[in-house]
Amino acid sequence: MSKPSPEVYEEGRGMDAHNRVMREVRARNNESHDPREPTRVWLDEDNTPDGVYDSLTIILNTGGCRWARAGGCTMCGYVAESVEGGTVPHEDLMQQVEHCLDHEAKHAEEPAGQVKIYTSGSFLDEREVPAETRQAIAEAFADRDRIVVESLPDFVTRDRVAEFTDRGVETDVAVGLETATDRVRHDCINKYFDFADFEDAAAEARRAGAGVKAYLLLKPPFLSERQAVADMKQSVRRCGAVTGVHTVSMNPTNVQQYTMVEDLYHAGGYRPPWLWSVAEVLESTADEDVIVVSDPVGAGSDRGPHNCGECDERVQRAIKDFDLRQDPSVFEQASCACEATWEAVLERERSYSMPLVR
Repeated sequence: MSKPSPEVYEEGRGMDAHNRVMREVRARNNESHDPREPTRVWLDEDNTPDGVYDSLTIILNTGGCRWARAGGCTMCGYVAESVEGGTVPHEDLMQQVEHCLDHEAKHAEEPAGQVKIYTSGSFLDEREVPAETRQAIAEAFADRDRIVVESLPDFVTRDRVAEFTDRGVETDVAVGLETATDRVRHDCINKYFDFADFEDAAAEARRAGAGVKAYLLLKPPFLSERQAVADMKQSVRRCGAVTGVHTVSMNPTNVQQYTMVEDLYHAGGYRPPWLWSVAEVLESTADEDVIVVSDPVGAGSDRGPHNCGECDERVQRAIKDFDLRQDPSVFEQASCACEATWEAVLERERSYSMPLVR
């Protein structure tokens, strides 16, 4: 398992060039953020092994992902929304939680059965979220049915996860794996760990009695549309074969600020994935023994996953329907003439001359 420090991450991994570029890109950001306000909070529905739940999703504003501080992932701009200066104090983080509970009380008739807690990096990294805060949050949500906490593999330990499972809450550890292909994760995404590290983290979560949710990334930079779709199909199947992994969430890349992807996008070297590609992966993996879902951020916009503009909303609705029902027939009603263009892109686009269509 990789040691959790930026210096160790960089040594001998061939990532120095990516990290240098990413640090230069991130340095353009001069925004500041209130450490007492969460980055984001919303209510939604999610498919889980125990059925569909109302979910309260919380993104805590922390000192930011330590890998992003070293340079970080080519597509991720979340560190730009983080508080500068390192760890946010316990009292401020708990004030953020109170803000989220107030939001829930205002917009929901009753507390959500599931709570999902994210940061710009790893909730289980004690530099981002101190142990005192993690334990207080575990206690605050001990009356819920399910909880999801996100972390890089490095910080997934039996003891930290057990602080939730020991309270009788069904717990899932969500890991931003991005792809099951190590070369794509290292060279296209600039993420330091290997698939074997993900398997080790899944084993740690299982020992604490928790399940695992894998987050995958559809179409990182430097892959053609066809390569990206093929990589996702293979990745879903490899994740589903890991004991304890019950859900795969496929995130189509969107163009976030202060990222390498944004620079490529403005230079004409990147197009977000087609929504047809999302549908293709979901249809092709529907028979796998794992829940596969997708929630395309920015769907229908130029910077988000999109088709021709005429059918985007229709296909997005079908994807949401699939998430809840896991029925691939939902896509039969989402046809559009632009599907032929997408098929041509799959056939003709090459990674050295993409994108073929913007």
